[in-house]
Amino acid sequence: MSGSLTIAGLGPGADDLITPQVADALAEATDVVGYIPYVARIAPRLGLTLHSSDNRVELDRARHALEMASKGHRVVVVSSGDPGVFAMASAVFEAVEAGPPHWRALNIQVLPGITAMLAAAARVGAPLGHDFCAINLSDNLKPWALIEKRLRLAAEADFAMAFYNPRSRARPEGFARALDILNETCGDTRPVIFARAVSTVDETVRIVTLPEARPDMADMRTMVLVGSAATRLIPRTGTAFVYTPRSVSV
Repeated sequence: MSGSLTIAGLGPGADDLITPQVADALAEATDVVGYIPYVARIAPRLGLTLHSSDNRVELDRARHALEMASKGHRVVVVSSGDPGVFAMASAVFEAVEAGPPHWRALNIQVLPGITAMLAAAARVGAPLGHDFCAINLSDNLKPWALIEKRLRLAAEADFAMAFYNPRSRARPEGFARALDILNETCGDTRPVIFARAVSTVDETVRIVTLPEARPDMADMRTMVLVGSAATRLIPRTGTAFVYTPRSVSV
């Protein structure tokens, strides 16, 4: 049997946001590999083995998947959102580069998914409608000094911004410092969107101005979107519309 490795994105949470491509790959898989809560989203069935592991063993998980694929298994490595956005695709290719030569000959494909960033933006309109950047605020894999540098430069360049992993119980001070940097650099009342658990039953969406944003408004399930100076808010009954115009006046 010829093995394969598919790296798939499960989207932001709702089953109907999983792409047909990903659903087909999961239906044909012999093994699914991933972080515990993501693997828990996969329904057990005859002929499928589920391999779940902790969030800090990405390279071990990737090597395990590659080894199974090299033995003829049809393996799907799952991530939430899109596998190429702060997720498992990079870990798999890092393992391939450092691993045995036969891994490079494997049939490996990446199937995109709807990111939390895009799902959160869609909930309020089009806050990422012009130039934007995405920054992971976790310092598990990079130093805080680098995060701070990128925050300042992005704010000075007036990008709209999307923040992944803004605040955890282990490092609550990071997001507080990020908000300080944004207030120091931007100095305006641009909108900030706190979108938690988008597309799930736990979803909440809150829009505040930058000076009103507080660290305790976010946790690890929250996507934080910060507008640029051009981002507009349209008040209405219910959640306001937020959008960033496609053109910029100089």
